[in-house]
Amino acid sequence: MKNITVIGSGTMGNGIAHTFALHGYSVSLVDLNEQALTKAIDIIQRNLDRQISKSKLTENEKIATLNNITTFTDLKGAVAEADLVIEAATENEAVKSRLFNELDDLCADATILASNTSSISITQLASNTKRPDKVIGMHFMNPVPIMQLVEVIRGYRTSEAVTNTIFTLAAKLQKTPVIVQDYPGFIANRILMPMINEAIYSLYEGVAGVMEIDTVMKLGMAHPMGPLQLADFIGLDVCLAILKVLHEGFGNSKYAPCPLLTNMVAAGHLGKKSTIGFYDYRQSDAKELIVASRFSNSRF
Repeated sequence: MKNITVIGSGTMGNGIAHTFALHGYSVSLVDLNEQALTKAIDIIQRNLDRQISKSKLTENEKIATLNNITTFTDLKGAVAEADLVIEAATENEAVKSRLFNELDDLCADATILASNTSSISITQLASNTKRPDKVIGMHFMNPVPIMQLVEVIRGYRTSEAVTNTIFTLAAKLQKTPVIVQDYPGFIANRILMPMINEAIYSLYEGVAGVMEIDTVMKLGMAHPMGPLQLADFIGLDVCLAILKVLHEGFGNSKYAPCPLLTNMVAAGHLGKKSTIGFYDYRQSDAKELIVASRFSNSRF
């Protein structure tokens, strides 16, 4: 496996492209427009520079990594020689389903189709293709170049051979792959999102403030980042989408999104990417400025 196509050049897509290219793979990075791709390459270059500054990379390795990446706005050209296509598009089942249907027609019969989805059913995505045995989940964690875990999600009809291939490939990227079965939220988000949701409920009900909730989890549970700050970094819209998948998939009220989360997303307060979430990120030194205290809905 030499040629990797990554669809979507956002945070996850450019991180996946960075990681494969750094390990010597030929990467085709695809997005809808050149502006998005230019931004992605700039982010990759800055992240490589950061690795150099920490003596984890040489200038020659940086150059080789960037040379391994080719950008495309044409999907057909990008997947023509792909051994593996990794979809990192928006977390929307309809969008991903249409894309997998298109990829099935464009790709060679032997090409493996993977999704970086954090919650959407791999089996459902595979049903849009004539190769369900070659469809798999490859859920990287953010930031991709740093985080070690890769959830390898086996759909209902994913073959043993494809599962083993992707497991081995993730290990070659110096990641730690873990095979999980295809149920809502897989493992990472099935456990993480209810915790984040409960933290938001605790704020909503006036049990404690943002800083207090995050401090308890950091100091009491040895989490490197509190659940509300982590939600900001994931994106509150992404958290809401995953909780909806869990709620609909299991039909269990314990996964119902907190009304505060729903309102914040509706208001466009999505976390770090929109500069305001549970914290204020509008200034470089403003990470600890809490803006969510007014959302408290104390019932006591």
